[in-house]
Amino acid sequence: MGFPAAVPLLAPLGPWFEAVKRSLPWRAADLDAVHPDPYAVLVSEIMLQQTQVATVIPYFLKWMQRLPDLAALAAAGDDEIHGLWAGLGYYRRARSLQAAAQALAGRPWPGDLDGLLALPGLGPYTAAALGAQAFQWPTPALDGNAFRVSARLLALEGDPRLQAEALRDWLRPALAHHGPGRLTQAIMELGATVCTPKPHCAACPLQHACQAQLQGTPASIPPVVVRAKPKAIEIHLVALSSPSGWLLRPPTRTGLLAGLWSWPWLEVGLRPPGPAAPGGPEGRSWPGWVQVYTHRRETIRPLALHLEAAPAAPAGLAWVPAADLAALAMGARDQRLRRLLEETGQPLAAWDRAAAQTVLAGA
Repeated sequence: MGFPAAVPLLAPLGPWFEAVKRSLPWRAADLDAVHPDPYAVLVSEIMLQQTQVATVIPYFLKWMQRLPDLAALAAAGDDEIHGLWAGLGYYRRARSLQAAAQALAGRPWPGDLDGLLALPGLGPYTAAALGAQAFQWPTPALDGNAFRVSARLLALEGDPRLQAEALRDWLRPALAHHGPGRLTQAIMELGATVCTPKPHCAACPLQHACQAQLQGTPASIPPVVVRAKPKAIEIHLVALSSPSGWLLRPPTRTGLLAGLWSWPWLEVGLRPPGPAAPGGPEGRSWPGWVQVYTHRRETIRPLALHLEAAPAAPAGLAWVPAADLAALAMGARDQRLRRLLEETGQPLAAWDRAAAQTVLAGA
């Protein structure tokens, strides 16, 4: 049995969306016209990948003020880009965004979906979302929200991602009929505010046509994906200072914190420090916290140690002048320790002082 026709099924979304849509800085005033600034749509879609709207808005505004167009982004340096992105997470997105800008700079935007898909960093969802919102192409954009809305409307069994092509074919006529930009954003809005993992069916404009609602099963559709439990580790995060500045790990091109400066760290229990040297330098510590990444959960023990003389930096680390510290692009974890350095803290315990000295020794 095929899906019910999407054109009449999704018709109530347009009026509902017009009444409730949020004011977002990248959203065009005229949802039925080609977007006046496709670059703004591209930036917003990349930033919104795995990040909530409320978090993205201030980053988007600052980004657009400093890098207002493709040419500015294409010419920007790594430090500027990562400084603007610092704290937003998933830093490879910033590199992909610049790579797309460099591919587009001085050229017209592609004229079809295949052209967008050929740009660096644009997968099927981002390319389709950009095509629909910026250029009014009937390109179905299926993200987590759209899959969830579609799965409940149609009472799909199992993971709706396995039916992605069929769902695109189902949505395409409705996009063409109701307006690609308008309907795409209406589906996004519905999934983000009403048809959430714990649905608010009474507020849904599609409740009377929703098969999951009629069956009494909206909360169980789609089935919850069981994700691997993040690896849990405990680390000493160490700020070492000397007359030469601060000891830091320079940015790398790949990895979890690619493009960012970071403090050296030592995993607690993996490489236990030896006893602290008698009469060694004193330092400070602060209450720790838990930093959660996609695949890792870090329990942080932040500490700082000042040395009266600067030894050679261990391999992979470098002394950075103290005056430069505030301007360095850092991730959220390392920014937090940078801010803590302005607070007094507590005297270091012997174990923590030994850990800092172990880091300095290059262990």
